Amino acid sequence: MAIFLNNGVSVTLNSVDLSAYVTAVTINQSFDELEVTAMGDTSHKFAKGLEASTITLDFLNDNAAATVIPTLRAAYGTTVTVVIKQTSAAVSATNPSYTASILVNNLQNVNGDSINLKPIDYIYLQQHSSCSSRIRRNNGKAKDNKG
Repeated sequence: MAIFLNNGVSVTLNSVDLSAYVTAVTINQSFDELEVTAMGDTSHKFAKGLEASTITLDFLNDNAAATVIPTLRAAYGTTVTVVIKQTSAAVSATNPSYTASILVNNLQNVNGDSINLKPIDYIYLQQHSSCSSRIRRNNGKAKDNKG
């Protein structure tokens, strides 16, 4: 089993590479559960519904041109593509590309105090996603942020 330190994740949002500002990335893939239990069943039964996956991105706050805040502000209220890879290396079987279209509908422009370095934490819901070791595809939708 190959175990590795995953501290080189590549994140591109709306064609802007924000990898240098990312402190954490999480992709949780899931589907809604639709209950299809019928009379006479002795336990609940479920069918797969719509995708309800999430992408959580933690960024370091930066207002310089082509960095986090300007990129998110420009994307605010629009649907953009995010591409996430384990490393910045070429896409391969061991470095797959995860692509989603997300609606940027929330921003946290200020988050800080006088003692700590505070990352910005965004959670995006996606309608569709893809994982590919060769071809990237579009997809998704967004939700809210945690303070």
